[in-house]
Amino acid sequence: MTTRMMMKTSTLAIALVLSLAACGQPDDSRAQDGVFADNRVLPDGATSMKASFAPVVREAAPAVVNISARGVQQVRDPFFELFGGGPRSRVTGSIGSGVIVRADGVVVTNNHVIQGMQEIRVTLNDRREFPARVVLADERSDIAVLQLEGVNERLPTLNIDDREEQQVGDLVLAIGNPFGVGQTVTNGIISALNRTETGISDSGSFIQTDAAINPGNSGGALVDMDGDLIGINTAIFSRSGSSSGVGFAVPATLVKRVVDSAVGGATAVVRPWLGVKGETVSAEIARGLGLDRPQGLVITEVWPNGPGARAGLREGDVITAIDGVEINDQGGLNFRVGTREPNATVEVAVLRDGRAQSLDARVQRLPGDADVDRATLIREGGLSGAQVLTLNPALADSLGGDPFATGVIVGRVDSRGYARRGVGIQAGDVILAVNGRAVTSAEQLASLPRGAQLTVERRGQRGILLVR
Repeated sequence: MTTRMMMKTSTLAIALVLSLAACGQPDDSRAQDGVFADNRVLPDGATSMKASFAPVVREAAPAVVNISARGVQQVRDPFFELFGGGPRSRVTGSIGSGVIVRADGVVVTNNHVIQGMQEIRVTLNDRREFPARVVLADERSDIAVLQLEGVNERLPTLNIDDREEQQVGDLVLAIGNPFGVGQTVTNGIISALNRTETGISDSGSFIQTDAAINPGNSGGALVDMDGDLIGINTAIFSRSGSSSGVGFAVPATLVKRVVDSAVGGATAVVRPWLGVKGETVSAEIARGLGLDRPQGLVITEVWPNGPGARAGLREGDVITAIDGVEINDQGGLNFRVGTREPNATVEVAVLRDGRAQSLDARVQRLPGDADVDRATLIREGGLSGAQVLTLNPALADSLGGDPFATGVIVGRVDSRGYARRGVGIQAGDVILAVNGRAVTSAEQLASLPRGAQLTVERRGQRGILLVR
């Protein structure tokens, strides 16, 4: 349907409604009897007529900043290189928002605002500018912490409210720099809490709001009516690229976790785990388990001697809550556990054989080594030229994969090596088996003979590669 047709249809619909209203019997309308008018009241004074968000904005706005970043990227141009040229440099830029959370100039923003950038400048609400350096960038939460340089006085800050007392329907303000026009305030409500199935992150749980969030608002503040920071605006769902009333913010509980890690001197955020993997309870699963409604996450795997196993969790248990917060999918569980410090104790509410139980589990660091520099270079055989690493929970998780994944992951691949030319191995491939036998270590891939069959997972799809 064209736009013009849609406009015509709307006009006809309006005309029809007006016609129906005009043709209605006078006795059918209660408005003339004053029924609805009785529910309307005049403002009881000048105070109610001047109701405004201005007091909250006055407190919060000075701590919200504008961020501009510049970087240089290497761009390959095959046509240019054909005539002897090499990769060319291209200057890129980014604009966004941020929030001062410490008076000495610690600023929190979105990682995607500053990722890959070499020069970052922060403009305060009073138009002063400061250069900034990255203290910690956490790609998984999309949160980055900056330190302003040259700060000689105490700056205005926003308090990070991580008590999680918000409710759906609460009024909120979004403050940021949409489209680079300058600091802007929009208002709305909390539309939903604990949004996990957004496609933004596999371990994120977001606050959803209808307050207008647009490009440039990224990294800006979502504040409550106390003027406290309850989230960092990070993403929108939109077909046009502009606000459609469905925006998402990283909750303050995770923001504070990242900030505390950065201020404490950490170079990365350590996320503990419970050591269990599960499946969302669907209506069908609920019927099979005898549950009165679909709720929770049914455990399908428990890591041997992991935190969950030691707490007494077992396959078939249904996790319904962590520390009193409802859990309905793996992302929600990952987020709730990931915001805790390693060795912290969490209360796990479970249903077992239809009966509710509560277990205490001490969450811990994921086992294994996530250091990718320890990769093994295969120098002979069918996979010569490939660097490989044996998967473990810590490594898989750091790469954004399933901590329960097994096999050997491929890192760099020499384009002249046999692994690439003769087998077709690519970086990121996970080798699961050789000739049907499960691969559990990199040593099994040394000196592979011709004719060997490799079971490989690539971007979620499994296939067979032959060593020719």
